[in-house]
Amino acid sequence: MDFTNSSCGGSEHRQIEENKPLLGEMSATGGSKMGAVPCRRSLLHFSGMRYKLLQEGDIQVCAIRHPRTFLSKILTSKFLRRWEPHHLTLADNSLTSATPTGYMENSISYSAIEDVQLLSWENAPKYCLQLTIPGGTVLLQAANSYLRDQWFHSLQWKKKIYKYKKVLSNPNRWEVVLKEIRTLVDMALSSPLQDDSIHQAPLEIISKLLSENINLTTQEHESIIVAIAPLLENNHPPPDLCEFFCKHCRERPRSMVVIEVFTPVVQRILKHNMDFGKCPRLRLFTQEYILALNELNAGMEVVKKFIYSMHGPTANCPHPRVLPNVVAVCLAAIYSCYEEFINSRDNSPSLKEIRNGCQQQCDRKPNIPLRLLHTNPDLVSQEVTTTESRHKSVIVTSNEIHVEVERNNTVNQKLKANTGNDSEPNLIDCLLICPACSTISIELSPQAERVLACYVEILKMLSDYDDWRPALAILLQPIPFPKEALAHETFTKELKHVIQRFAEDPRQEVHSCLLSVRAGKDGWFQLYSPGGVACDDDGELFASMVRVCNNVHILMGSCYKTKKFLLSLAENKLGPCMLLALRGNQTMVEILCLMLEYNIIENNDTQLQIISTLESTDVGKRMYEQLCDRQRELKELQRKGGPTRLTLPSKSTDADLARLLTSGSFGNLENLSLAFTNVTSACAEQLIKLPSLKQLNLWSTQFGDAGLRVLSEHLTTLQVLNLCETPVTDAGLLALSSMKSLCSLNMNSTKLSADTYEDLKAKLPNLKEVDVRYTEAW
Repeated sequence: MDFTNSSCGGSEHRQIEENKPLLGEMSATGGSKMGAVPCRRSLLHFSGMRYKLLQEGDIQVCAIRHPRTFLSKILTSKFLRRWEPHHLTLADNSLTSATPTGYMENSISYSAIEDVQLLSWENAPKYCLQLTIPGGTVLLQAANSYLRDQWFHSLQWKKKIYKYKKVLSNPNRWEVVLKEIRTLVDMALSSPLQDDSIHQAPLEIISKLLSENINLTTQEHESIIVAIAPLLENNHPPPDLCEFFCKHCRERPRSMVVIEVFTPVVQRILKHNMDFGKCPRLRLFTQEYILALNELNAGMEVVKKFIYSMHGPTANCPHPRVLPNVVAVCLAAIYSCYEEFINSRDNSPSLKEIRNGCQQQCDRKPNIPLRLLHTNPDLVSQEVTTTESRHKSVIVTSNEIHVEVERNNTVNQKLKANTGNDSEPNLIDCLLICPACSTISIELSPQAERVLACYVEILKMLSDYDDWRPALAILLQPIPFPKEALAHETFTKELKHVIQRFAEDPRQEVHSCLLSVRAGKDGWFQLYSPGGVACDDDGELFASMVRVCNNVHILMGSCYKTKKFLLSLAENKLGPCMLLALRGNQTMVEILCLMLEYNIIENNDTQLQIISTLESTDVGKRMYEQLCDRQRELKELQRKGGPTRLTLPSKSTDADLARLLTSGSFGNLENLSLAFTNVTSACAEQLIKLPSLKQLNLWSTQFGDAGLRVLSEHLTTLQVLNLCETPVTDAGLLALSSMKSLCSLNMNSTKLSADTYEDLKAKLPNLKEVDVRYTEAW
């Protein structure tokens, strides 16, 4: 099989040398092309009338059986043969009628059609086509000239595609096959027909040809790829062709074809693909292409330029599908790194068995080597009484993956109560909540390590783009990685950069994704907090996730149930918080002060320990003194006395309200009107200090969703609330569902939706008066 005389560019298809620069460099300005394509042929495009490919239609048919020498006499005669109406279907192999009678009793095979012509001379039937077949002629008469031309081009296309299927199904001389492939591609590009199948049909024919001839040389591979390149610029490759491309990327990652031909194909896939689940081979091809880029001399720099070309030079990527598609490719590639171990879970100790310290070798499949060291049940009961903890280990070896679990037997006994639970515990539960498993290490093969490093680095690149970070955080919030990846120290250490970028982002929709997606599930916050399996520092990332930036609680601000969040910290992370505060971490100092201020800690000894911790550093001592001052002011404010009704003048601000409330006692204040003032959500910190408040009027203020979240947590006895003409939305209004005492609620002229209104009515049993005029729910 020789393509020497037929390949364009000849030696230009050879493998690039090590010292030759690749990617000429990816165009940083164009954003969609990388390098030039010297070996690609100039594209042919039809510039006339466009037609849709016909699959079926109604038309008049006349069949004439005669010697060819009498054709002109018959066609020019005044009285032509009779016409029959038929509904014809242009099948893959033949032209058939829905009513196989008369002239179309038998279908007409495309192989039997010698020629297709337009009859345009003066005496010819109007809008007529002539199909020349052995022994006669078939005339097709359309209703107008456009339909006639549409039938003409559709019949020609079907006839030629049928011919190429036959020719390329039995290749003999590959130089002839390559020439036919080029002719087929040119025909598709120059066809006046406009249909997805016009470009897909040639690709499917070539895909079938390649799947049936797997012993092609590398040069033949590249010649075929270059020949079909013009079709790939506007079309996804079919599945079999993707397999062929994947093989080429694996075997020839430094080939010029990978850069010049595959790059625009992969870019189009990432920009336009809607669901890799329906076409997984497109994802696999994209995955192999990126790995091929990583094999080049510049390595990750080339991949970085490719990611930049997908994003574009502007601040916002103009293609909304790029990020989800790149993330899907990354997740699949990372999963494949641990796939061997995942597939061998039946041969390795389950998480439940690791937790309970039991493993039965006889119940395991013998196809993968396995070595387990068990504890003697009789010895366990003796070891529980000892003062020193002994260490046992469970070792699971699966070809290239090695897992070792160090277990503390003194803690093992605490887990025996959970033995009756048949459910499989999740990995974070085993490693974070339960201390029975103190360390897990996973060793991957060198190839898997390279794949893992490449795609984790891509995730880090994606997190560096400001416009992509919110969507990336949402995609990663449910922790889409396998359990084995989360137990792999190398993976969690590299992924830490992504989590750090989420924690540093001031946007609520970003840093809120560090929390779990729903109750009962652990999130990145738990995974990277002190004591978590992924925490490899002294709590710096944990402190960053809850730090105070510009007097705004980033993580706590995203969780409107602040008390619930502080309770969770007090129950699970109080020790690490106190340790970091003892080392002078200002974030943890403020966390401890908030715990004291909101009465989160009930135990007196624990409260005294927190106070001692705060007083051990200068910053803690200063913030604790400020807390004491606030508590004294709060007691003075809440002391019984003062007015029961209060109305602030119009144009009053948050500072005016704070100044007024610090001027005396307002323990009896039940009705407060802030209507037509300039107060914002910031005044909620003052409003929650009023213990007797039952009626609050915020009409025509700038009080928003953040303030509603604070009120809903603290003013649970509020009965009347007026939010007319405020900028509140569904996000804040939904928080009102916890205010069970509400009996009157005015949401006139807000951004209330009908669904939120129905939800509030269902969750507020005492609600009797509601105003939803000029809203979507009206």
